[in-house]
Formats: sequence, C-alpha cells, structure tokens
Amino acid sequence: MAIESSWVCGVDESGRGPLAGPVFAACVILDPDYCIEGLADSKTLSEAKRNSLTVAIKAHSIAWAIGFASVKEIDRINILQASLLAMKRAVESLSLVPSRVLVDGNQKPRLRCPVTTIVRGDSLVPEISAASILAKTARDAEMVALHQRFPHYGFDQHKGYSTERHIAALRTHGISVVHRRSFEPVRELIGTCKNL
Repeated sequence: MAIESSWVCGVDESGRGPLAGPVFAACVILDPDYCIEGLADSKTLSEAKRNSLTVAIKAHSIAWAIGFASVKEIDRINILQASLLAMKRAVESLSLVPSRVLVDGNQKPRLRCPVTTIVRGDSLVPEISAASILAKTARDAEMVALHQRFPHYGFDQHKGYSTERHIAALRTHGISVVHRRSFEPVRELIGTCKNL
C-alpha cells in the first residue's frame, strides 16, 4: 500500500446507543481539490441530505471505507471496545495507508499510524463529518435490512434506539438475535419474555 504525507483520514462511528444491531464506523480521506458542500455532523442532517452527501463522498473522496462490530462482539467486549474495533477495521480496510487519523471523541482505536482524538470532531473537521455521514447511512441501511427479517420491532423507523415503540415490541415479541443482551433495557427483559 502507498503512503502519502498529506493523506489525513477522518473516522467516526454510528450506533453506540441503540439496543439492537451492529455498531458501524467509517473513515474518509477527502480530496483537497474537490469541495463537498454541506458536510456536517450526521445527526444534524436530514436523511435525504445524508443520503445525497453519501453519494458525493463516495464519488469524490480519495479513499473511504466502512467497518462494523457485530452484536456478539458488542456483548462480549462492551460497546466502547466494539466501536474502537469497528474504527480499526474501517481504517485497515482502506486502499491506502493514511499519514494521520483524526477520530471523533476522546478514545483512540489501536492503529499503526498516528491518531488524534477531537471532541466534537464530527462538527469541526470535514473529514470526520464525512465519516460520520458514511457510518450513519451504512448503519441505517443495515437496520432497514434487519427490519425485513424482524418486522415486529420497527427497526426501519427507530433504527434500534430505545423508543417507547421499541420497548413495547420487546415486551410483546421477546428478544431477537440482533438485540444487545449486555444493554440494561434488554438485559432486564431476559427471562421475563420469550426469546426469538
């Protein structure tokens, strides 16, 4: 793999808080000669805007990649470590080696290249903003796909977060294989309802 001194990679994750589904991470090396208008923290953007920016990021970045950690990994090593693992997988699957990695937050994945953490980086650093958008759209797409397998839970609407509808569905239908058993609201229901 090639390495270039100016290849700065932004990294962010999506899906630390939900009760179900994998945690995703993305990394992006933007092209300094191509400005993608509208990059921002993915949480501040509409779904339509995120989707249009995802197309632009994938088309015009020097490199990008997406990684994830499974529900089983989340339950085994905890959500923080699983998030860092997803970030590591994303960066290590890039087609080139970045000279520096900028990560949203204050926790570093273990990488071979220099890593800098930036609190609120997803709203301050364009590379991290782009990564947050890719991670969010990739995870949302996965939750929509999981909705096809488990339609009772409404994953296509709440994306696995702890909404009233989701909790009610858990009480009615039990816990599926894509629910995070290490998360307290799910753990509390184990043994009190049927498991799928």
